[in-house]
Amino acid sequence: MKTKHTIAVLVNDQPGVLQRVSGLFGRRGFNIESITVGQSEEAGLSRMVIVTEGDSGTLEQIEKQLYKLIDVIKVIDLSSKPMVGRELALIKVKAEPSARPEILGVVETFRAAVVDIGPNSLMVQVVGDTEKIDAMIELMKPYGIRELSRTGVTAMIRGNAN
Repeated sequence: MKTKHTIAVLVNDQPGVLQRVSGLFGRRGFNIESITVGQSEEAGLSRMVIVTEGDSGTLEQIEKQLYKLIDVIKVIDLSSKPMVGRELALIKVKAEPSARPEILGVVETFRAAVVDIGPNSLMVQVVGDTEKIDAMIELMKPYGIRELSRTGVTAMIRGNAN
C-alpha cells in the first residue's frame, strides 16, 4: 500500500549533493513531493527532509540507494516514529478594502499573520502541517490568489529520540 514517507537525510555540506540525491530519486522513478534543505546542528552537515510516496519496499530501496551516495551520512525514516512536521506558505490574495475584514477573520482563525498590505492585496503567512496549509489555501481561493509560495515539509522526531 502506498503511503507518504518523510525521510531525513544527513549529508556533507558540499556542492552537488542535492543534485545527486534528487537525481537518485528520478533515476529510480521515485517522486519527491517536497524537499527542504538547511544547516543541521553539526557544522559541515546539512539536513534534507524529503517527502515521498511508496510502499515499505520502496522506502527500503530508497534508503539503500541513498547510503550508496558518498556524501550521505545518515538516513532516518521520520514517519515511522512520532514526529512534528511543519511547512510555511506565503499567500498573496486580492483584497479590496471592503473584503479585508472577512479575510482577516480567516487569518485569525488559522493563527496566521498578515505580513504585507498593498493597495489591493494582502500577503498572508501561515505555518503548520500540510493539511492546515492546504485548508488555508482553499479558503483563500474565493478571494483570488495572486501568488503562492510553499516551503515544503521540514520535520523532526518528537521528544528525545533522534
